[in-house]
Amino acid sequence: MDPIATVKDGFNQVAKRQKHYHTISQAVTDGAFEGFVESLVQILTKNDPKTVLTELKLKLDSLLPINHLQESQKETNTSLTKFEKVLGKSDMFPASRSIDLDHQLVDKMLVEYFYRQGLFEVGELLIKEAEVEVDDQLSEAIARSLEIRRVTEPLKEKDTEPAMRWISENRENLKEEASKLEMELVSLKYWEMLRQRKRSEALRFARAHFPKFASLHSVKIRKLIVALLWVRDLENYPHSEELFPLGWDKASRELTKQYYNLHGQPSSSLLAVALSAGVESLPRLLKLVRVMGLENEEWGEMKQLPVDLELGDEFRFHSVFVCPVSREQSDEYNPPMMMPCRHVLCKETILRLCKCCSTRRFKCPYCPAYTTAAACRQLYI
Repeated sequence: MDPIATVKDGFNQVAKRQKHYHTISQAVTDGAFEGFVESLVQILTKNDPKTVLTELKLKLDSLLPINHLQESQKETNTSLTKFEKVLGKSDMFPASRSIDLDHQLVDKMLVEYFYRQGLFEVGELLIKEAEVEVDDQLSEAIARSLEIRRVTEPLKEKDTEPAMRWISENRENLKEEASKLEMELVSLKYWEMLRQRKRSEALRFARAHFPKFASLHSVKIRKLIVALLWVRDLENYPHSEELFPLGWDKASRELTKQYYNLHGQPSSSLLAVALSAGVESLPRLLKLVRVMGLENEEWGEMKQLPVDLELGDEFRFHSVFVCPVSREQSDEYNPPMMMPCRHVLCKETILRLCKCCSTRRFKCPYCPAYTTAAACRQLYI
């Protein structure tokens, strides 16, 4: 079985148990709190304190808080123990390397992650306790997280006004995405009114907002209007799924993605990107170590990988060209050069090929065409 899948399954089990424990503890805490408040009110209204406290004790005993919490905690501890064993048996470790981490950089990545998740208090606490230096870059990241949260947080309460205002302010930069996002939010708001059976309010809302989207989204608008006839049976409306490919949560994530795109930043936090790239690369690294029979010392001293680690487009944030012949990454001193045949090599590779030919004309490594260095055109990436 895939070692990554095994570890992931083990982690999901721990997360599931932990979530269950949180639910149990929250329910017990809420029940106990209600009992205390109710008892306090009765005492303040001059009821017999002894009787009130006796009733409170019975209520607390009925909750069985200790038993519930102990049982749930035991299950959580058991899943943690099993997960430790899974990690111990995992064969992912041959691909690990000892490296000197920049702890300040890691702390900054954690701070940025917490702020992106809306865990502002945790982020502030980490800055204080780890003495994280809040430089201009981190300060901007924190400010962006706070700004986009003010836009997306109201969507949890089905309030689209802040999001619509932000889209309107950035319409020129968003271009065609602006219309898609606006239409999605307007549709979700309209559908929420229908779901609450506010037919008249939904009709007024449609008349006020749908006309400006008619030229681009006429088919969708017609299906939304027809939904008025299904207001008492929306669950069975045949077009409901195709009308809302995003939904409230996905609309919030799409807004966040567009927001960070406008600022030239990845839509995921730096920590999430690094971990995701590592997980995607791990299978090839494990295969490399196994096939080459590398020892820990050899693996740790390796400066350059003998194979490429092809990652998805979501991990490409700027253009990078690697010469297919020399395997060198281009830079300002060794830029990519396009030959007349449209194949591309690095400048130093082309110069080396020229030196090997007395006529200074060389053959393209990928096709029968011959050319010279002077005929090649530099590319800018």
